[in-house]
Amino acid sequence: MAKAKKKAKAKAATKKKTTVRKVKRIAWTKADVAELRKYAKEKLPVARISKLMKRSAGALRQKAYSLNLRIGHRR
Repeated sequence: MAKAKKKAKAKAATKKKTTVRKVKRIAWTKADVAELRKYAKEKLPVARISKLMKRSAGALRQKAYSLNLRIGHRR
């Protein structure tokens, strides 16, 4: 029983502490919206647009949805 407690303490001591990152919310400017519209018209994949605009894929999808733009997976 004592060995199990020592192992648990050793694991807890070596476990890395994760820090919580603050979310930086960047407002959408008219230029950003125009850029998103341009990329949607060119039918670029969301991952590529994400890298170009330096925004997450989820943020792009949400904004595209609110603007009634079709981006992303197409068959």
